[in-house]
Order: sequence, then C-alpha cells, then structure tokens
Amino acid sequence: MKPFFTAVLACLSGQLFAQQSTPAVSSIRVTGESLVSAAPDRVQIDVGVVTQAARSQEAASQNASRLDAVLAALHKVLGAGSDIKTISYSLHPNYQYHPNGGEPTITGYTASNVVRITLDDLAKVGSIIDGATAAGANHVQGIQFTVRDQERVRSQALREAATKARAEADALASALGLKVVRILTVEETSPVVVPVRDGMFAARAEAARAPTPIEAGTIDVTANVTLAVEVSAAAR
Repeated sequence: MKPFFTAVLACLSGQLFAQQSTPAVSSIRVTGESLVSAAPDRVQIDVGVVTQAARSQEAASQNASRLDAVLAALHKVLGAGSDIKTISYSLHPNYQYHPNGGEPTITGYTASNVVRITLDDLAKVGSIIDGATAAGANHVQGIQFTVRDQERVRSQALREAATKARAEADALASALGLKVVRILTVEETSPVVVPVRDGMFAARAEAARAPTPIEAGTIDVTANVTLAVEVSAAAR
C-alpha cells in the first residue's frame, strides 16, 4: 500500500503545483449603454361600446347593435382588408351596497365590447377615432404606436451598446497603462422597446368637435452590453 500512497501524494502535489503556477488573469469590466429612437410606423387603437340596462339581455342587445354601427363606420374608413379584432367582452351586474350590511342589490347590468384596430397608415388615426365615436363608440381604451420591424431597431441598439462598451474598455485600459488582450465574457440586456401610449385619448375623443389631433412621437429602444476583457501591460 505504501507505493500507492506515495503515488497519490505525487499526483496531488503535481496538481497543486500546476494550479499555483497558473498566472491569474487581469481583467476589467465595462458596460455600454445605447438609446435608439425610431419613428413609429404602426398603430393599435382600442375602441369599444359600453351599455347599461335593467336586464342583462337588454344591455347585451344594445351593446351589439351599437357595436355593429361602430364596425360599419370603421370598415368604411379603413376599406377592405382592415385588421379589426375583439380583445375583450364582459357582461356583469351592477350592485348597490348598503351601509348597514346585508346582501347587495342588483341595480342593472353593464355590457362592454372592445375591438382593436391595427393599421400602418398613421394619417388615418384621427379619422378612425372620430368615425368610431360618431357611430356610437363611447369608450376609447387607448392608442399605442410601435414599429413593424422591431428586430432591426433592437439590433441597432445592441450594436451601438457593444461598440460603446469596447470603446470604454480600450479607454480605461489605456488610462491605466494597459492594453486589451481579448474579450472574456459578453453579457447583454435584451433591448427594451418602449411604445408610445396615449392615456388621455378617450377624453379628447369624446369632447372634440374638430378632427382629433394625433402626434405619434418616437419609439425609444434601450440596450446594455457588459464586457469583461483581459488586459496586460502595454508595450513601451
């Protein structure tokens, strides 16, 4: 058993010596940030009809009739091939709660039906809202501008963030009298697309007599790239 024990010690000693003789890698870590703004070329508009009646069937029937009129007006503005789909429908009782407790009383029913219009012609947004509200829509849930080719904008943001990160690494290494040898790791935060939303849109659409003004603004895309790079002493 003694020769075997000696061999094990020799092996362990060799491994320990190899670990101790491996030089530590000098590295620095930097982060590049990028913000890319793009003009939107697509919009989603959520409009609907909310009706109330004493009976659930009446609320639902009134809602369906008014929504049919709204859809007809939308198709007239948008033409054939329009992208319209239902995104929510609800029919629920309205309760009156008594201050002294007890079972709440049903006072009626509310029906709500919201459709989403998606289009690429941003010039039609105002006329769509005006046509829908004139036909009976009384609930404009929101409007969201975005871009069709989001991948292109994301890629641009990542490229710019990566370029900035490498420039930061070179600048920092140079300031310390070092040079970048190689990139060790790359970490990226998936680019975040921030669509433009208009939360005050419903109030304006109901009150305005003139064509509803719409400003699309810009889409902001942010990205972060973090690099860990190996550095060594710069040649003199």
